Amino acid sequence: MSLTTHEADLFEGARGRLEAIAYRLLGSAGDAEDAVQETFLRWHAVDRERIETPEAWLTKVLTNLCLNQLTSARARRETYVGQWLPEPLLAGDPMLGPAETVEQRESVSLAMLTVMERLTPNERAVYVLREAFGYPYREIAEILELTESNCQQIYRRAAQHLGRRSRTEVDAVAARRIAEEFLVAALSGDTEPLVRLLTGDVVSVADGGGAVPARKTPVVGASAVARYLRNLFRPTGAKRAFVGADLTFYAAVLNGDPAIVIEVGGRVYGVLCLEMAPSGIAALHVQVAPAKLAHLTREWVAAGPHSPLDIWW
Repeated sequence: MSLTTHEADLFEGARGRLEAIAYRLLGSAGDAEDAVQETFLRWHAVDRERIETPEAWLTKVLTNLCLNQLTSARARRETYVGQWLPEPLLAGDPMLGPAETVEQRESVSLAMLTVMERLTPNERAVYVLREAFGYPYREIAEILELTESNCQQIYRRAAQHLGRRSRTEVDAVAARRIAEEFLVAALSGDTEPLVRLLTGDVVSVADGGGAVPARKTPVVGASAVARYLRNLFRPTGAKRAFVGADLTFYAAVLNGDPAIVIEVGGRVYGVLCLEMAPSGIAALHVQVAPAKLAHLTREWVAAGPHSPLDIWW
């Protein structure tokens, strides 16, 4: 059944919200786009005259597609090479969704998306729909085919698992200052400047997806992370040969956190996101898996040109 102009416009009007829900549920921009495309195909195939509330129907179809994907993703995680991290998104990306409240902004931080991996699919769905999009429990119950009281219990359980972390939000100016300070310390060849920037219990996690060399276990503690970073940023002939000589650093805001975008030969090679706490850098998320940088690269190019940091490797 072909779509009318109104029906096509209706779906396109909902696309941004659907992508934002899917990204929070899956932690992957690519998977979110695929889930929304599958939702569109089902919208195209269904008898739309029988659908009373298209927005509710689309949200239910999308959410259930994501729930199925989350269930299969758990099995894939067991064979994933190294550490798994969410896909980072550039500030202003519509897929980040609503950001009016502290809770909405926190729900899309890389730290929260990573912790949400511990939740069951239903816990994650209830939490995202309630916390980030303000859905009433009645509507969540209809989407997930559960009772309202069950959804309320699931939400409380999810919130207890996730807890709250004290975050320091930044703008583009602050992100550039933090990125410069961090890189100067990392390239100094000394661990002491780095230790001063880190919290005592800082954690560094890297995701290479099995395609790019990356440490397969987290690094914990200021001294250990400082040594790791000193060695990571220490320039050598082998490293330069691997990534090429044309390496440029940029500052950015990704998922609400200051970040360093590393560009090699005109393409995004990797990003290093710095989770800020009042006492310093509380976590580092290093994303170099090519598949998880494709969406960011498109957005990065579209938002350019960018001003590189005056720091050379």
